[in-house]
Amino acid sequence: MKAIRLVGYTFGGLSAVYAGYYTVLYLTRWEWQRALISAALLIVVEVFLATVLLLTRFSRLEDRIEQSDARVEEVRQRLEQTRAPALNRFNWLSSTDLTELNGTHRTFVFVPVLMVAGAALSGIAMVIQKVAGATGRPGAERRLAGRLAALTAPPVTAAVPLETRPAVPPARNGRKALAVATGVGGLLLVPLLWSALADATQTRPERAPEAAVTTMVFRVETYGDQSDQAVQLAATDLWETCQRSTAATNDNATLNRMDDGVYTAVIRPALPPHDVMRLRGCLQDANTNRTSAVVLGEGQAERRS
Repeated sequence: MKAIRLVGYTFGGLSAVYAGYYTVLYLTRWEWQRALISAALLIVVEVFLATVLLLTRFSRLEDRIEQSDARVEEVRQRLEQTRAPALNRFNWLSSTDLTELNGTHRTFVFVPVLMVAGAALSGIAMVIQKVAGATGRPGAERRLAGRLAALTAPPVTAAVPLETRPAVPPARNGRKALAVATGVGGLLLVPLLWSALADATQTRPERAPEAAVTTMVFRVETYGDQSDQAVQLAATDLWETCQRSTAATNDNATLNRMDDGVYTAVIRPALPPHDVMRLRGCLQDANTNRTSAVVLGEGQAERRS
């Protein structure tokens, strides 16, 4: 059981790290569709880990309840074994000597009416006593056993005798130091990651580069209809969508078709490096219907004099 839980935790932890890494990576590349898919996968893995953890806790709680019930039942049985036998509260009705004529001489003082009435009342009292003892004693003994279970010694196993067990569990200084170091490292790492992610996804305008033209070469593929007209429409739709993804204005941009679904985009004036990254991420994260694109290369040309 422990091996199965360990495998589940390992698989879930590695999957969460993998999905979280690619979520941040796609965000820095401005590939929003892929980032959403990775984030959704991360949420699924987190729900899986939380479910495994809850099931493990519920299983442990159920085992503890069963052990506690077993201990209470054991204590109740011990109380029942050590209980003194019930006294006969109606000795005056019992015979002292069944072989002698005067064996019931104690009852001669009662007149017949009183004797019949006493016998009837004694029978009723006996029935009440039996009913009360049968209904009240188990519950009272069970409650008493539950209170005494905390004072009983723990069950002794054959492998580990009770005398060898320490009264107080040893302190785990190494685990505490590791937890403190992990917490401090996480607190120091969060601002750095936050700053890096904010810088990668910033939308503020940047200083114009020295070049005059930005070129980007990419290949467009369609699924289903792969005719030249369908590829041309998909490439035009994708380029018009991604052309508006940059912070800098790029109204003067042309799209030229080459061979085998390869297209070249020329943008004037040249885009800053961050806008080039955003444009490349938008093209590779093609969200048009049944269309995919791969950027083959980009560059800056025609330096200003």
